[in-house]
Amino acid sequence: MLAPTIGHYVLARDDGQPLDFIPGQFIQIHFDYADGTPARRSYSLATIHDHAMGPGEAVEIAVSHVAGGAATALFEGLSVGDRVSASGPYGRFCLMPGDRNRRYLLIATGTGVTPYRSMLPVLAQQMAERDLEVVVLCGARTPGELLYADDFRAFAAAHPRFRYIPCLSREMPAPDSPLAHADARHGYVQQQLEGFAPDPAADIAYLCGNPDMVDACFEALKGHGLPIPQIRREKYVSNK
Repeated sequence: MLAPTIGHYVLARDDGQPLDFIPGQFIQIHFDYADGTPARRSYSLATIHDHAMGPGEAVEIAVSHVAGGAATALFEGLSVGDRVSASGPYGRFCLMPGDRNRRYLLIATGTGVTPYRSMLPVLAQQMAERDLEVVVLCGARTPGELLYADDFRAFAAAHPRFRYIPCLSREMPAPDSPLAHADARHGYVQQQLEGFAPDPAADIAYLCGNPDMVDACFEALKGHGLPIPQIRREKYVSNK
């Protein structure tokens, strides 16, 4: 488990072929409800991705476990080696090669941070090639619910122009806790966004996670003058 209610799953194609993807894309898991009605859920690929995936290589997803959720029942019932039906990859929630912005604002709550984890090698390359800063604003209720925090902290320590900002709505870590983070903020991500002075001349923003957060940040960014093409949203729900 990544957090008290979030599982980390590693998947590989059963035909041995690679499931290659562009960082930021997602897959869909297909299953049936108890009455036989077909259903599917979408999950961003969390794999740190810097190469063409080879045969047999696995990919990773994070899944929120919700009491009574049909997808939750599916994943909680899995054992190592079990099979699920999936399709993809899908989506265009990706870093664009033609971007010439000076800063990315990558904003997420909960499992919405997973596509940003997959983007880390691409961001490292872009920061090395051009004058680019990156800010990840990641919302959670408590420190223990921050996903892949160690990966983001380590990346920030190695890349001075990358900032990882945990935004905690209920509980801040104790100063001597291993979960303490110098850039942690108290409150919701949409409340912290104002402090980063979004700039339409410099910024491209990505939004992924809770739909209410996505909508609130979208409106706030528009209020700062960011045109819609510079605000890239992923609003699917993947936790029930």
